[in-house]
Amino acid sequence: MSNGHWIILTLAMWVFPGMPRPVFSQGVSKSDCIGEVAMLSKEQENSKTILAIFRSIEERNNAQFQSYIQLEFEIHWPLSLPYGGAFRGLEPQPHGWGATWQPLQPTEAERKMDAKIVAAQGDDVVVLWHQRGRTPKGDSLDEEVLGLYHFREGKLARAQMFYFDTAAVARFLAKMKEQSAVP
Repeated sequence: MSNGHWIILTLAMWVFPGMPRPVFSQGVSKSDCIGEVAMLSKEQENSKTILAIFRSIEERNNAQFQSYIQLEFEIHWPLSLPYGGAFRGLEPQPHGWGATWQPLQPTEAERKMDAKIVAAQGDDVVVLWHQRGRTPKGDSLDEEVLGLYHFREGKLARAQMFYFDTAAVARFLAKMKEQSAVP
């Protein structure tokens, strides 16, 4: 630290007596730094993996998607949605999210989820993403979803979705069902 920085720090401590004092006498050991780097690396790896998972979903690459997932993978959807509930394993559900949204996402624009990492700590990553769809008659939906993802041994073990407006999503899906029933 330069002399100028020391002077400013000393003045700040004198002017603001309640200001927390920096601790200079305690050294940081090499092992402390290694642990911190390993933690950051784990968070970065999990964040990188979840973004790859989103890409595989957007690209409808099921083999790549499954390569990132634990065999006993668990996913939780809001109960108020037609595909709501908790599911385990890698087998697609006949009335699950994929079966529901695939016909509503005919183009790359609807499949685009715009996933953004909101937070990452240890084995948990929080992602803000978009649920998009379009009916054959042109009705569209673009809703934000917050997902909490938990990793184990570098693979996704659990996911839980939090929709900001499940009522809007349910109305959109009901409208799609109505349009499909009408000849």
